[in-house]
Order: sequence, then C-alpha cells, then structure tokens
Amino acid sequence: MTRPNAKRRPHRGFLGAILACGALGLSACVQPPEVQKRSAPPTIVTTLEAPPSATPGSCWDKQTTPPETKTVIEPVLVQPAQLTATGEVISPPIYRRKPQEYVVKPAVHRWFEIPCPAELTPDYISSVQRALAARGHYQGPVTGQLDTRTRRAIRRFQQPQGLDSDTLSLAAARTLGLAPALLPQAETAPEG
Repeated sequence: MTRPNAKRRPHRGFLGAILACGALGLSACVQPPEVQKRSAPPTIVTTLEAPPSATPGSCWDKQTTPPETKTVIEPVLVQPAQLTATGEVISPPIYRRKPQEYVVKPAVHRWFEIPCPAELTPDYISSVQRALAARGHYQGPVTGQLDTRTRRAIRRFQQPQGLDSDTLSLAAARTLGLAPALLPQAETAPEG
C-alpha cells in the first residue's frame, strides 16, 4: 500500500546519468584556461582599434578633439495660435525662449601609431624618462614606471609636434631615439 501524499524521488541512477551528461556537455564547450592562454593571438589590428590602412601587428591610439558648438537662444513654439473657423485669432501663439546648440566644427579623430604594450618594459620607460629629462621635459627620478609625471612630460614633448596626448607616439619615440627610424623606400631598377 502506498501513501497518497508521499513524494516520489527519481531513481538515483537516472539522476546521476542526467548530471553526467550535463557535465560532459559543458566540458565540450569550455576550454581549459591554459589552452586559452596559449592559443591567444598576437596583437592583431582591426578596423575597430586602428585606421583601415594599419599594418597588421602594429598598435595605434586615437586623439579626439571635441566638437566646437555654439549655443543660440531661439524662440520655440509652445502652443500654436487658436483660430476660429473664419480665421480670426482667438489667442495668439505662445513662444518660449530656449537655448539650441549647434555644431560649428565636428569632432576630429586623429590616429597615431604607438609602441605596442609589450615593448613598454620598465627598461624602455626608463629610457623614455632619461631622454625626456635630457630635453628638459621630465624632472624626477628614473623609475621605469609610466606614472603621471612621465605622462605629463610625454604630453609636453609631443605638443609642439601637434599631438596633445600623454600616450607616447611612435614618431615621438623615433625623435627621442627609442624606436627604429623609417628609411626612405629605395627604388629598384628593373631586372634585365
């Protein structure tokens, strides 16, 4: 005889099989962390991170100049005039003065190539600090850390060159003697 209110429990073998299948299914979807770390691609440039003409493997940053806007106070219609069927004015229109903002000059995005993060070792940053100190832009200890003082010095060094950014550009690194210089492309004579 069975009790009418007794709860039925699933068979333990059946429940274990369901859990095992679920765990097997999940393990097929997730790679172990060490496999994910080893298979991570090197720095790859995409159009979201760099200009479309960027060389694969290069690193870029963007300087954004905000848009210039102009605010003008203009009347804005709050309630239109109420007219009779014959066109007589019952009540005049109601206007309120409201500021309207107009873009005079749109935002400008300027891409510039930078040393890749893997290159920014403490030794490299120390060299940047020494090179900036030799040019009178950095006053402080050589720490090998890209701290606020170093970033301000980078910005001061790059501003006269037209780049108002505290991220070291590759052009500035070349000027400081910390990156290979670009050589002009030599024209090759046709073979024959």
